[in-house]
Amino acid sequence: MAAPHNWEMGLQQPGSQTAVWIHQFHDSLLVITTLITIFVLALLLYASWRFREKRNPTPSTTTHNTLVEVLWTVIPIMILIGIAIPSFRLLYFADSTPDADMTLKIIGNQWYWTYEYPDNGNFTFDANLVADADLKPGQKRLMTTDNPVVLPVGKKIRLLMTSRDVLHSWGVSPLGIKLDNVPGRTNETWVEIDNPGTFYGFCSELCGAGHAYMPIMIKAVSQADFDKWVELAKKTFARVDAPEAPVKQAATPEPLTVAQGSARN
Repeated sequence: MAAPHNWEMGLQQPGSQTAVWIHQFHDSLLVITTLITIFVLALLLYASWRFREKRNPTPSTTTHNTLVEVLWTVIPIMILIGIAIPSFRLLYFADSTPDADMTLKIIGNQWYWTYEYPDNGNFTFDANLVADADLKPGQKRLMTTDNPVVLPVGKKIRLLMTSRDVLHSWGVSPLGIKLDNVPGRTNETWVEIDNPGTFYGFCSELCGAGHAYMPIMIKAVSQADFDKWVELAKKTFARVDAPEAPVKQAATPEPLTVAQGSARN
């Protein structure tokens, strides 16, 4: 179960390749920022000691140093280029996939989620927060939904996201997913879950008074278990494109025939 734990330090255990790359990029940035901080602190301490008033009663009048100015311009540029290369590589990797095995459509509402499975029967269902009074043993408060999203492991899943009202954001950090749900627009990303388990997420965009009460709950299962769930879901949930019941029209009355009388002479 990929969920926050008490006294946990660092990011949650990654459940997808995207999340693994995000963790690696995060750790690399942490090393870079730590080294920069230590270097700047050392310069400040050295300057405070080397150029204190007692040691330098007559301050230097130097205003320019070509070598130093070149170095403090070039070195930060090289550091930023070194950060940009893996950053863009990660952005393009997480953007979309051309060969997805299935598609999941995610629609944000105030304040719950709607899911559609267009490649698996085109059924749809809503996922609402389970109230505290209805929680069963082992279920997590403010993180459990009545209808969890069920996805197969080891499959490339295209995620299409939109909204019916205001801005939402579908974020599941253990899977490395966070993308805005924008009204009138469909955003795309993808995920491939590595191992079975339960993953939790939240709406990450302030969407109103119920923002804190629209969690995300994903159950990753084997392909065989997913196929069984799909067959059950087809019987349980409504279809997106279910044909409407025909409207029964009233019978059209037959036209009246008006008998014409004999013409008067």
